[in-house]
Amino acid sequence: MSTREDDEGMGVLVDGAEKSCASRFRFMAQRSAHLVPVALLVFGLAGILLLTIPTEDVQEEPELRYGIVLDAGSSHTSLYIYKWPANKQNGTAVVTQHSKCHAEGEGIASYAGQPGAAGQSLEACLDHAVKSIPKDKHQLTPVYLGATAGMRLLHLSSPELSAQILKEVGQKIQSYPFDYRGAAILSGKEEGAYGWVTVNYLSENFIKYGFEGHWFSPSRPTVGALDLGGASTQITFATQEKIEDKYDLMKLRLYGHEYTLYTHSFLCYGKDQFLMRLLAHIMESQGYPQSVTHPCYPADHSRTVTLSSILDSPCTVKYKPSSYDPHASVTVHGSGHYEYCLGNVSEVFSFNSCPFSQCSFDKVFQPNVTGGFMAFSAFFYVHSFLQQVTGITASSPSELEDATKKVCSMSFTQMMLLAPEQKSRLHYYCAASVFLNTLMLRGYGFNDTTFPQISFQKKVADTMVGWALGYMLSLSNLLPAERLELRKALTPGVWGSLIFLFVMLLAAVLFFCLFRVYNGQNKKRGSESTI
Repeated sequence: MSTREDDEGMGVLVDGAEKSCASRFRFMAQRSAHLVPVALLVFGLAGILLLTIPTEDVQEEPELRYGIVLDAGSSHTSLYIYKWPANKQNGTAVVTQHSKCHAEGEGIASYAGQPGAAGQSLEACLDHAVKSIPKDKHQLTPVYLGATAGMRLLHLSSPELSAQILKEVGQKIQSYPFDYRGAAILSGKEEGAYGWVTVNYLSENFIKYGFEGHWFSPSRPTVGALDLGGASTQITFATQEKIEDKYDLMKLRLYGHEYTLYTHSFLCYGKDQFLMRLLAHIMESQGYPQSVTHPCYPADHSRTVTLSSILDSPCTVKYKPSSYDPHASVTVHGSGHYEYCLGNVSEVFSFNSCPFSQCSFDKVFQPNVTGGFMAFSAFFYVHSFLQQVTGITASSPSELEDATKKVCSMSFTQMMLLAPEQKSRLHYYCAASVFLNTLMLRGYGFNDTTFPQISFQKKVADTMVGWALGYMLSLSNLLPAERLELRKALTPGVWGSLIFLFVMLLAAVLFFCLFRVYNGQNKKRGSESTI
């Protein structure tokens, strides 16, 4: 009997448990049936809200691009690294200087006949570029080498040697992880035009960054460029006058505007080559004695030079005597005589005839100079020296002449006291100053009105003034611009509203869960008390 009763009791308990589970399942199903529509309604409303929220197109800034220009000048080589955002302004990249490096030694033309030496001279600066540019940008970075008047002269005297040097430096550059775009000898016309681009870019005459954070064209007049290198000098400016010699006409397009320029480069009128021509002229006029008097050197100064160092240049070849011994030497004694110095300097120029309506010198057409100008390179150094040792601002033709006369009257000892850091160059500053006077006033035609509008500069905005930046700006037209990436973005106000709604929804869910737990515990206590 007891066993049967126990079995019947167990059956009753099982049936009761099954009924209880079924009852709870039905309760949860009913509760879930009520929650699912509510959840769907909430998520649906959130989706509709997101669809109706206004969005904005936000530009993703492209990564920086880099470019390298090697300025292979007559006296030295400089490497400039430039950078710019890939989105361009009216077709030309907005370029800024990233860093620079000056190679040790002289210009690459000086290594003629020394296989491999020209390339080796670039190694230190190329190593600098490797470290300065991010590694992932190396293969995307174009490299250009531009050689100027020093290589133009070498090409005149020995095309084979100049070609060999260009080949050597090209091979050296290609051994580095950059995108080599070539090594070329720039024409004087190109050198002058690119210098003009640099001057006006740094002066913000093409494009300017406004306070609103946008670039805009200021529509200001451009300024002319005066460049005095070691082997050539260039004058470039925009003009409304007719350019009678089409060789001196150049058109450039930058930042959506086209510019018509007058530009001319005078080979052999760079400071170094002109001083060599002046000495050769003095030696010839005095009959090539073993000792000559130089009216532009200080009276208490003398130096001995070999004839080859003066007469082996293409610029002085016409002064070679019939019995020329390159190993012979000549002693040069200074006399410090301004008038004689001016006479000899003027004789190196040619002001005699002009096949056009007007000329500067050497039968070269030039329209009247107009507007402002920036003079850089050796123009700056000579003008700065005049100011330093004379205390004269040299901001007008009369002041420039007064400063020049004062320098030419100084002894070497006097100049040493005023500019000891210039010891190796003091002997030629009188000649260089007279040359600058003659070139700018009598040659280019600056006068009391136009000369004060010349600004003598070495740097502008921490950037060296020269043709290299203008070269990069112009060549950047050939570089592909990355497209601006656009993404949909919410405004800060909308983002704040969404975050608030999300927090409120999360709080509601937490409250609901806590309420369920609390309610379940109360029911459990009630059941236990009933039992």
